[in-house]
Amino acid sequence: MNLKIGIIGLPNVGKSTLFNALTNAGALAANYPFATIEPNVGIVPVPDDRLDVLGKIYDTEKIVPATVEFVDIAGLVAGASKGEGLGNKFLAHIRECHAICHVVRAFKNDDIVRADSQPETDILSQAKDDIDIINLELTLADEETKAKIAEKSRKNPKFAEENPIPFLTEKPVIYMFNVDEQGLIDDSLKSALETLVKPSKAVFVNAKLEEEMADMNRAERKEFLESYHVQDDALGELIKAAYDSLGLQSFLTAGKKEVRAWTIKKGATAPEAAGAIHSDFEKGFIAAQVCSFADLETLGSEKAVKEAGKMRTEGKTYIMRDGDVVEFRFNVSK
Repeated sequence: MNLKIGIIGLPNVGKSTLFNALTNAGALAANYPFATIEPNVGIVPVPDDRLDVLGKIYDTEKIVPATVEFVDIAGLVAGASKGEGLGNKFLAHIRECHAICHVVRAFKNDDIVRADSQPETDILSQAKDDIDIINLELTLADEETKAKIAEKSRKNPKFAEENPIPFLTEKPVIYMFNVDEQGLIDDSLKSALETLVKPSKAVFVNAKLEEEMADMNRAERKEFLESYHVQDDALGELIKAAYDSLGLQSFLTAGKKEVRAWTIKKGATAPEAAGAIHSDFEKGFIAAQVCSFADLETLGSEKAVKEAGKMRTEGKTYIMRDGDVVEFRFNVSK
């Protein structure tokens, strides 16, 4: 599946700056509401260090990571569901996404005006207020949608069944708190913000630091963030939270021509995983030759894995595991 995440938040929370950092797309990041007039879209590779390891083992010609599509949706305000602040138009873009990344302001900076124009007071209470505004707008938008469905269903009783519409409030939400540099190492603040949004996932980033790391490679980013006791950059943290929230995992295919990561649901069977590559693979599935990435990395070659008895042949009922390295056998004429 191609993962699609909608990035939402009130104006001036650092949303477009974070979008730029996530995608290097150069979206306008201005200190005034609705700088994002149209949704910016960026497709970026999912960080996966296993691909480089496999690339060396197989001396591959090409490495193809899984991808995620980010959609930067214009800043919402109170009344967005009724069309205030351009919000009504852009709520429709959220419906097309698998998950929502809600960027929340959790820093104080008098030079960047808050969406409600109120002075900076308490980070926690104002973060809660901001979250409540967005959640209310999503709820009101869903209520309006339900009313429209009910009206159309009176004319056509099968309308809802024939036209399934994803409700905004049913989508998984990952809260991305934009904190200042001190906030990155403030465990008390982070714990309080995590509690505020449970059971949803929370990640903590500093938009300006992410901006500074734009030209760094992945290794340099990790080294830079170590001084802030942060394990990964915004992209890595968000991807992990999204995979966890949506129940996703990756399997890998590897050979001389190509090493590639594929995104599937946890609990997917081997035929369903084969279908992620091509529907014919699922229809004509015969078997899967499987080994774990850990065994392949440790032993150093496919030949060594087979000699160690770590290569398995699995059938239609096999439940895929994260990091499985797979070669599918299939018959397209089935």
